[in-house]
Amino acid sequence: MQLHTHTWGEGDRVALLIHGIMADHRTWRRVGPALAERGYRAIAVDLRGHGISGRGEYSPEAFADDVAETLPAGAELAIGHSLGGLTLANSIARLKPQRAVFSDPAWHLDAPEPGFGPEVFARFKAAPKEQIQAMNPRWEEIDVDIELATLAVWDEATAFSLTPLMGTDLLPAAPVVPSLVQLADPSFLISPERAAVLEERGFEVRSVAGAGHTIHRDDFDGFMASLEGWI
Repeated sequence: MQLHTHTWGEGDRVALLIHGIMADHRTWRRVGPALAERGYRAIAVDLRGHGISGRGEYSPEAFADDVAETLPAGAELAIGHSLGGLTLANSIARLKPQRAVFSDPAWHLDAPEPGFGPEVFARFKAAPKEQIQAMNPRWEEIDVDIELATLAVWDEATAFSLTPLMGTDLLPAAPVVPSLVQLADPSFLISPERAAVLEERGFEVRSVAGAGHTIHRDDFDGFMASLEGWI
């Protein structure tokens, strides 16, 4: 599937941006322009079932195949957040960026407890503005409004495609390209023990102090600072 993309900048250096579940390219509203100021042409996708990209069968493999088909290979930089981090890991051998950043990647999804599984994500589609604000007190109001807009066009069936992954180890065996794993503080996806395993496997791991899961919205300055040496 050819995905919808949005581009910031016209630089010769290419950066790829892959969002997490429930979001779309608009989540990168500050990151894209910041990269463009640094000479990048930053290309952000809407994954299938998100934004204005097409709908269809959903699976981690499908997300990765779409990204590999849509985005240019050989970019200087690729950044994937959450589900986007999993998607980037599953497509990186085909995309072959020079460097990769995995921002709080979905590399471990706890086995769901009764009543707390993908259906919780699906129900979040109807979340009111007050709930989003309460859950993300550090977000700017424009990001809360963008979240409402992206939820409105998100296909909640994408959440159920993650069910087979829950309770399984999704940590990559080794980085395909030089890779940074950027973590929230604390991260509910990558525990300190898993972070240590990733370091042993050759990933650089950095945490953004006090940041929530969507680091680039929760602490944009901290997000950019943690990319020093990578962008």
